[in-house]
Amino acid sequence: MSHSTKYVYDFAEGSKDMKDLLGGKGANLAEMTNLGLPVPPGFTITTEACQAFLKSGHEPEELADEVSEHLAALERVMGKTLGQSDDPLLVSVRSGAKFSMPGMMETVLNIGLNDQSVRGLAKQAANERFAFDSYRRLIQMFGKTVLGIDGEHFDDALEDAKRARGSESDLDLDADDLRKLVETFKEVVVERAGRAFPQDPREQMDLAVRAVFESWNTERAVIYRRQERIPAELGTAVNVCSMVFGNLDMESGTGVAFTRDPASGAQGIYGDYLQNAQGEDVVAGIRNTVPLADLEELDKSSYDELLQIMQTLEQHYQDLCDIEFTIERGKLWMLQTRVGKRTAAAAFRIAVQLVDQGLIDMDEAVARVTGAQLAQLMFPRFDADARKSAIGKGMNASPGAAVGKVVFDSYTAVKWSRSGEDVILVRRETNPDDLNGMIAARGILTSRGGKTSHAAVVARGMGKTCVCGAESLDVDTKRRVIRTRKGDEIKEGDVISIDGTSGEVFLGEVPVVDSPVVRYFEDGTVDEGDDLVVAVDRVMRHADGARRMSVRANADTADDAARARRFGAQGIGLCRTEHMFLGDRRTLVERLILADTDDEREKQLGELLPLQREDFVGILEAMDGLPVTIRLLDPPLHEFLPDITELSVRVAVAEARGEPRENDLRMLQAVHKLHEQNPMLGLRGVRLGVVIPGLFEMQSRAILEAAAQRIQAGGVPRVEIMVPLVANVQEFETVKQAIIQVAREVRTETGVHLEFLVGTMIELPRAAMTADQIAEAAEFFSFGTNDLTQTTWGFSRDDVEAAFFSAYLEKGIFGVSPFESLDVEGVGELVRIATEKGRSRRPGLKLGVCGEHGGDPDSVHFFDRVGLDYVSCSPFRVPVARLEAGRGDRT
Repeated sequence: MSHSTKYVYDFAEGSKDMKDLLGGKGANLAEMTNLGLPVPPGFTITTEACQAFLKSGHEPEELADEVSEHLAALERVMGKTLGQSDDPLLVSVRSGAKFSMPGMMETVLNIGLNDQSVRGLAKQAANERFAFDSYRRLIQMFGKTVLGIDGEHFDDALEDAKRARGSESDLDLDADDLRKLVETFKEVVVERAGRAFPQDPREQMDLAVRAVFESWNTERAVIYRRQERIPAELGTAVNVCSMVFGNLDMESGTGVAFTRDPASGAQGIYGDYLQNAQGEDVVAGIRNTVPLADLEELDKSSYDELLQIMQTLEQHYQDLCDIEFTIERGKLWMLQTRVGKRTAAAAFRIAVQLVDQGLIDMDEAVARVTGAQLAQLMFPRFDADARKSAIGKGMNASPGAAVGKVVFDSYTAVKWSRSGEDVILVRRETNPDDLNGMIAARGILTSRGGKTSHAAVVARGMGKTCVCGAESLDVDTKRRVIRTRKGDEIKEGDVISIDGTSGEVFLGEVPVVDSPVVRYFEDGTVDEGDDLVVAVDRVMRHADGARRMSVRANADTADDAARARRFGAQGIGLCRTEHMFLGDRRTLVERLILADTDDEREKQLGELLPLQREDFVGILEAMDGLPVTIRLLDPPLHEFLPDITELSVRVAVAEARGEPRENDLRMLQAVHKLHEQNPMLGLRGVRLGVVIPGLFEMQSRAILEAAAQRIQAGGVPRVEIMVPLVANVQEFETVKQAIIQVAREVRTETGVHLEFLVGTMIELPRAAMTADQIAEAAEFFSFGTNDLTQTTWGFSRDDVEAAFFSAYLEKGIFGVSPFESLDVEGVGELVRIATEKGRSRRPGLKLGVCGEHGGDPDSVHFFDRVGLDYVSCSPFRVPVARLEAGRGDRT
């Protein structure tokens, strides 16, 4: 059978390198099988089968026969057949995409049980309670996952059964209780799904497999993929695994383990264990788990074996491993392993730990962390010295400091956050349906569950602050209130603060302070006692040594420039001069616009000149010895004038009172004259320099006089004057000649020899396509990717983000906003063309980017591949860009 038509692989046929075909779970189950670890036998249906199903709406013709062939082989190994009435083979069906998608598609356990085989299972296990507990779980999971029944209908029936028994634990239900619960669950299926629960074991399995395929495009799966930028076309594999039972008795159980603490990175034994439990019980929060270390007292033999396997897997994968296991009457079985999700702090600590242990090198350590994780470490923390009102404490599941209004459901979290509110999503425990709210919330608080609960795993993956298992808090989602042990009530809308580092929960807003990582970037000192800062320093030094591109900052003031330099910026890639025309100086600009004569215009420009020069002196001093790219005025002049509606009303009111104001009338005339239907594509950028006499000359003089002043003071200014919005070389040459003339005059007046570059900002498609012509005159290009994205796509960012971007994202037209991460196929292609054309005429042409994409990790990697010399971004994101430029394409 050719590879292209082979849709099913036994676990022994795969390896960890086959994730594209077998998904993460399947590839790792195969790897563990080949390592000789105790994995229940089974097989994997490939992602290609899912892709074929998604395209056609039905399973590939060959799939049923292949599944039958592999099922028969599994039955021979196990010595029993699927659903056999006297001794049934039971299997689980689990999804498993290439990338871990926690909680997206739930497992169906115990497939093969029906009204006959449940009795056979009871007889074989000599445990009727276990058999009917397994059967009710199958109906419950099948009903939710395969038939799409709201899980609350099953949960309510289970709660009723526990109340009737007078207990809060499912363990107190006996065989009769569970037999009745099975009948109740079957009635729920008929009532809610319009069909009976299927008694044919093969039908159960086939429907479960189809449900996994269909679940790839459920709303929550699509939302998660969009959040994590996982390609929609990958599809998921399906793992069919023979069952082992953690719910047989108190000598059985199920657990989740980590080879290191996924929250802190500390080495040790981390995880949760639950006796007499099965599958999702650990993460579902039905009962509170015990720490994994307690397993040593419960079952030392299994505990010792588990520790040995954990060590084997970490050495083999050379990384933190996340493990799921089941113990069946003292026999340990491995159900899953994967490279574990971790917090940002854990990622940096573990990377350098593995280097020190000789498992990986520093190149690999840099590839193991991300700029997004570094940004999380730079977020503020709660002030330890501030007054706080503690109301509870839970597990420190995912670190950070989050403040917001309490909300109790996903819908409210999304609604309030869209209105600009910061919210904390509070639940007893989260489930996959809460994903939207978890994304919208600043932080997540649950009263149940541990470090391996759904809330903890998903929050760590997202970098969200999370506190789990705050048992002292009674979360009443129906009445929308939290009750503390003291009897206080926190209602929806009240503000709380949660500390994901300590697990503490506080009433009200707690002040925040800079993180130690920010302090490290600010002053460059490494506290050897802070292992996180030490790890960040080691990674950053290696990344800086490995990267080809330099990193500059977008900074408009001397203070911003100085901070950017402390954060490691190697110059300024964009200094926006329009910010220097605001505040008290706005009146000077208004007078400049209103000037009727050349003399008046020269007078206003003369008043602006020393103010601009002073700004540039401060910036050049802060960046002494490093390049500073200063953009001449870019926005249209109307932005410096009063609002046309407001001014019209003022003039009309004054005239009605018989008190006309000449200045307001002149201003209104000027506003009307400069008013444009689409100012983004109007009189702005280079066009201002061409048609408004003296404006760019004044700015160039201020820049060059500031440079001369710095040289006279012993400084080393490296000035780059950037002309914005150029569309053809003639525009650029007109302005460049004026700048060169000003430079001659400044040299004559000061006696200082000035060296500077004149270049342009590439932000129009025509500029990119004629870059070879422009490069004959321009000494550098800086790609303004914000405007280049607008002009390439033909929409205004400010207008469309609120108007239709959300619909485009929901429908999958955009995977991510093109303003957030560069549109490589469109805008990126223009960057590539301009780079090649520009350097074809001027081989040493300096190339950079100064749009917001300069701080986006994926965009940084693209700019590196294309061959730009530098990226520029906001000062706070400079360390992120440094790290990502050092990671390059090793990721």
